[in-house]
Amino acid sequence: MNIPTVDLPPGVVLMDGGMGQELRRRGIKGANILWSAYALVTAPEVVSDIHRDYIKAGAQIITTNTYSTIRRRLEDAAIGDSFERLNIAAGKLAMAARDECNPETLIAGSLPPLQGSYRPDLVEEFDTIEPFYREQAEILAPYVDFFLCETMSSSTEARAAATGAASTGKPVWVSWTLHDGGSNLLRSGETIPKAHAALKDVPVSGFLANCSSPESISAAMSELSHLGNFPVGGYANAFAGIPKNWSLTSDAAMSGVREDLTPQVYAEYAQKWIASGARIVGGCCEVGPEHIAHLNQVIH
Repeated sequence: MNIPTVDLPPGVVLMDGGMGQELRRRGIKGANILWSAYALVTAPEVVSDIHRDYIKAGAQIITTNTYSTIRRRLEDAAIGDSFERLNIAAGKLAMAARDECNPETLIAGSLPPLQGSYRPDLVEEFDTIEPFYREQAEILAPYVDFFLCETMSSSTEARAAATGAASTGKPVWVSWTLHDGGSNLLRSGETIPKAHAALKDVPVSGFLANCSSPESISAAMSELSHLGNFPVGGYANAFAGIPKNWSLTSDAAMSGVREDLTPQVYAEYAQKWIASGARIVGGCCEVGPEHIAHLNQVIH
């Protein structure tokens, strides 16, 4: 099987941090289920600023603001006819920031969970969800260097996203989300080797863990590093906890932000990941440009 790969710079590669929570920190409040997609309509200049700030902080990979630009979510918000336009807008904003700040920056096209983050219980059958991923990937393909199927909570979800992304011929990475509390299990309860085996006939060239506690990513990194000859890595969130059955529209709020995860402390976790075999590190929700800037100083 021919597996397209990402032409990475040498050494440890630094990704950006979170987009959605950073938008909120800058005063852009998501409109219910639209969340970060709302900014593409109301404040695209802030999305551009965040991309630029991450590149200036040292990020060698930035991620498109397409975590919420999925057809179903937009249809639920009665703006389904904006699906293609918003995905194109997100791709163009990332490209413009890259071209302005550092043309060597790589752009990852974010392909997210379709029924909400951290919810393996809501993942539908492969044949139902793969076409949605394929459709979004085809729109984003002209604007990205590779696809990042991120926050995948089960093997079925990851397989569907990666298959849809691979249809474009672009390189594909998969990033799983793990149980908190230092677990190395997917939120579905599956092991990393089992989730990896489900991708054996899909051309995936990078394996990561994201939007999990730093402790869980630390616990998983050794297993990730033994999956093969492809690059592995992690990018954690700084949530104090994620409630069971959480959703954007539920009353269950996140359990706050961890005050202990300063840029310095976060970098210490990332250094542990690197020591365990990670080549790619970055940040997810509540990890911002200041964290990435400090990581850049420590790593490079």
